Amino acid sequence: MKVPTLENDRVKLTLLDLSNYKQLIPIGQQKDLLQYSPSDISTAEKLKEYVEIAVDGYYQKSIIPFIVFDKLAQVYAGSTRFGLINYTNKVLHIGWTWIGKEFQGTGLNVNMKFLMLQYAFETLEFDKVEFRIDERNIKSRKAVEKLGATLEGILRQDTLMLDGFKRSTCCYGILKEEWLDIKKTLLP
Repeated sequence: MKVPTLENDRVKLTLLDLSNYKQLIPIGQQKDLLQYSPSDISTAEKLKEYVEIAVDGYYQKSIIPFIVFDKLAQVYAGSTRFGLINYTNKVLHIGWTWIGKEFQGTGLNVNMKFLMLQYAFETLEFDKVEFRIDERNIKSRKAVEKLGATLEGILRQDTLMLDGFKRSTCCYGILKEEWLDIKKTLLP
């Protein structure tokens, strides 16, 4: 499958791979950027391993990883992806999202999610998009709720974190039939 470029006036999402990930090394080294993630991208080597896993998933057709370019600032801002893609059940996850602290709260994330939701529902014609978020990550939970996602449940102590903590994961979802109403409200 050819990965599209997802783009609007604010953001451009293109395939994240071993040819461009080095643009993200300075962002990955920001302190506590992935505080609520079981992933570690804090060094160039760890970021490369993270990208290699994403690229492998891309070739297995279970992941579509993107590098995020902030068109307003004219710099690379982070990464996001479609994951756990289930073509049979027409369900996928949006996640593994991280953007530099200087881009948080600027509207970049909502533009990214809008383009991804639009692609998932209107191009791929999937029936559901899911988000999984650490129960403690109130900022991300509120952001997903602002997108119009519904909290469907909490998986208790289901993910082992790097520090040995067993996190609980909040499961959110948006259904295809909810997308048209949500689409009208996301971007001004």
